[in-house]
Amino acid sequence: MAARERLICASDDLPDGGKGVRFETQTPLGTAPAFAVRHGGKPFAYVNRCGHVPVELDWQPAEFFDYSGLYLICATHGALYAPDSGRCVAGKCAGKGLQALAVTEHEGQIFLIEQGESSE
Repeated sequence: MAARERLICASDDLPDGGKGVRFETQTPLGTAPAFAVRHGGKPFAYVNRCGHVPVELDWQPAEFFDYSGLYLICATHGALYAPDSGRCVAGKCAGKGLQALAVTEHEGQIFLIEQGESSE
């Protein structure tokens, strides 16, 4: 498996604890909505699906943080997730966290690291 990088957004598009960026990604079940946010100065990305039931988290387009800017929140149930791990910290997520996606940041841009078939 060879990894490749796919551009998500410019680094400046992700303010710490602020609005995220939505994008689509491939999962074993097909194409799924996903999002990237910045927390503690680092970018993180997740499949946009609550651990409780498969609904998208954002309460407004690309708004994933709660009012404090400390946790990701599910707009449907109020479940809270740690933005640096996707771990469920409170609410109706029954201990199920968010599905993390690998990202990297360099040269002023944020990239999704996708696993693909090797051509060797």
